[in-house]
Amino acid sequence: MELTAAHWMYLIGTCIIIMTMLFRQNVVVPALLMTFFVGWIYSGSFLMGVQSIFNASLTAAAELFNIFLIIAIMTALLHALKAIGSDEQMIVPFQKVMKNGHLSFWILVFVTYALSLFFWPAPAVPLIGALLIPVAIRAGLPPIGAAIAISLAGHGMALSSDFVIRVAPGLTASSAGLDVAAITDKTLILSLITGAVALSIAYFMIRKSIVKPSKENLIKWEQNDEDDQEQDQAISPPEQNEVAKSKYSFLFALIVPLTFLAIIVYVVLATFSNAVPSIESGAGASLIGGIAVILIIGAAFAKNVKSSLKNVADHITKGFMFAFKVMGVVIPIAGFFFIGSGDFAAKIFRLEDPDQAPAFLFDLVQAGQHAIPENAFITGFGVLLLGMISGLDGSGFSALPLIGSLSDALSQSIGVDGTTLASIGQMGAIWVGGGTLIAWSPIIAIAGFAKIPVMDLVRKSFIPVIIGLIVSTVVALMFL
Repeated sequence: MELTAAHWMYLIGTCIIIMTMLFRQNVVVPALLMTFFVGWIYSGSFLMGVQSIFNASLTAAAELFNIFLIIAIMTALLHALKAIGSDEQMIVPFQKVMKNGHLSFWILVFVTYALSLFFWPAPAVPLIGALLIPVAIRAGLPPIGAAIAISLAGHGMALSSDFVIRVAPGLTASSAGLDVAAITDKTLILSLITGAVALSIAYFMIRKSIVKPSKENLIKWEQNDEDDQEQDQAISPPEQNEVAKSKYSFLFALIVPLTFLAIIVYVVLATFSNAVPSIESGAGASLIGGIAVILIIGAAFAKNVKSSLKNVADHITKGFMFAFKVMGVVIPIAGFFFIGSGDFAAKIFRLEDPDQAPAFLFDLVQAGQHAIPENAFITGFGVLLLGMISGLDGSGFSALPLIGSLSDALSQSIGVDGTTLASIGQMGAIWVGGGTLIAWSPIIAIAGFAKIPVMDLVRKSFIPVIIGLIVSTVVALMFL
């Protein structure tokens, strides 16, 4: 097909955004400006170019609002549990079984993975760091080992699949119309493979530094660096130390994980077997969100019946504040990549006939198809590399719509399912930027709790994560 000036401007915009990521700068402004230029050139109207900025963000916001909502609800639930002390109660049983450094490493992995699936790593890490890292160090696990276990299990394995909240697969599928359920299932498999490989390698790398359990381990760690102690206190949520436990703390500490565990078991059985009736795509997240709201109300009433109505509203408000703080910048970025999809361009440019909408990204890939090696492995690892590069922004989420669109376009020429390529790219983006290999990502908090330099955590994680991503990519291209 013949490429227009708007196609070339879209290509320039995509390259500028990728280059901006490489230089570790925020890509919101380039995305907004390039949205304007593409809209202007395509329509031939300066006013339509200006309107495209708003329309693209509005379209992206409408498509992604379900993601914002589930993040807000789950964060609100965590605040409600903190208010009655149930969050600490959920952790206490694991403290009793952390008998040595070896057990402590894998218990940290399990607890971090479980909590991060439901509440995301960012809200869950302060709880785990404050309550379990000191116990693990006393048991003989070195601080770097504790930090690696939490980082790889939470910001790597749990966040990269995002199996429960489904923000990541939703973003990846959003701009290309890919099947969210298929991406979710495949990323779950790939995240477990990547995590199993990376964590096993990391464990063998630090196992010789594990020592016998002793109070001296904890005393030495606490006295290691007073500055780190101050940093730890700064990172730790202030409300965590001010909570008075409710008499219902233990009850909710039991009900919440058992309820979600039952839902997850049902969703997994419905997805991978015929043992139970199947559920519609996206119904799992809706079910979890609805039950979470009920639990928020129950926890608020358990704390104080008189102030329960106000408390529920406060928890939900805090949840939305967190959701927009974390994901707000994604909207204008996603808006630019939505322009590249024919499914959304009609809405953005206010076209009466959707069939006449441009598909800039797909057209560019089709036009350059002759220059793209028709080799599944080269393409697969190319998408993985693109995902890793996009993760340099320190979040891993901003370029997921681009990865989804590009994967869908490339799949047409190499015979690999678009959801498989998208899952590979999502792995690269979030394992790197979500983050386990980026020092300016949320793992700064983990390093702070463990009282170690964040660059030490990045260096120790590099080889395990890279090998894990390579193995999972090969498995995806051969079997998925």
